[in-house]
Amino acid sequence: MKAITSTDFTFPGQVSKYTGKVRDVYSIGQDYLVMVATDRISAFDVVLPKGIPFKGQVLNQIASSFLDSTSDIIPNWKIESVDPMVTIGYRCEPFKVEMVIRGCLTGHAWREYKAGKRSLCGVPLPEGMVENQKFPEPIITPTTKADAGHDEDISKEDIIARGIVSREDYEQLETYTRALYRRGCEMAADKGLILVDTKYEFGKRNGQIVLMDEIHTPDSSRYFYAEGYEERLAKGERQKQLSKEFVREWLMAGGFQGQEGQKVPEMTDEVVSGITERYVELYEHITGSKFVPAESEDPLSRIEGNIRTFLESRGL
Repeated sequence: MKAITSTDFTFPGQVSKYTGKVRDVYSIGQDYLVMVATDRISAFDVVLPKGIPFKGQVLNQIASSFLDSTSDIIPNWKIESVDPMVTIGYRCEPFKVEMVIRGCLTGHAWREYKAGKRSLCGVPLPEGMVENQKFPEPIITPTTKADAGHDEDISKEDIIARGIVSREDYEQLETYTRALYRRGCEMAADKGLILVDTKYEFGKRNGQIVLMDEIHTPDSSRYFYAEGYEERLAKGERQKQLSKEFVREWLMAGGFQGQEGQKVPEMTDEVVSGITERYVELYEHITGSKFVPAESEDPLSRIEGNIRTFLESRGL
């Protein structure tokens, strides 16, 4: 199956198209967003040169499922998932921050901690912690949402002082973030997983805060296997995980961290198929369902047709 790394559709009522790191987002009229989860893959805020077959389907279907299962906590932007790789929802005015919540000291937080820092985004970090250890309580470490380039760590007080988000709205975002994370942890635990950390994006629609974009996918989240977690932690061993961190580790081992002058290691067919397998593995573990690849002779025509059918049903 060939990876779908780009789309170039023109729909009735189309206002604009935005190409993100992973998604192609079509704005339709004043009300709708068509979000196509392509098979592009990014790490260190860089889109890698090859796509990963079925990655877009995995991301879209996990996100769609979790949006449905958390809609009692907060309303979200989703209207319908019209194709295995496409969700259509309402246009919202996004907040210019991403709400990152961490249950364990790992990934970026661990790299900062190992470098000697004892504060992250204004949140104090306890002394004497080891990699992958659970925090006494989950911590929220927001980042700015960059239109291009790298997102940057930022504190709650800086967000408010700079007028990026009002204090009232930000505190509501924190409340939603903690509630969503609790639900995600409960659902992961039911499947024998630990939701280590994740990020949420929020916006406003008709003055109401709503959850946007994806949720609890391997691109936005990190999962550990619960079985053996404590034993591996005690021995200082690497955790068995389901996340995109293994891609970052492969890149770092090849001397790439997204810095100027660095070159992405060769993405062989073996590397690409291995990444597909890891994404499918996460899908099956976190959903408890067998992954059924949406194979078709002309997937781009299938995607376009399913989107047009929805738009026609809305009078467009």
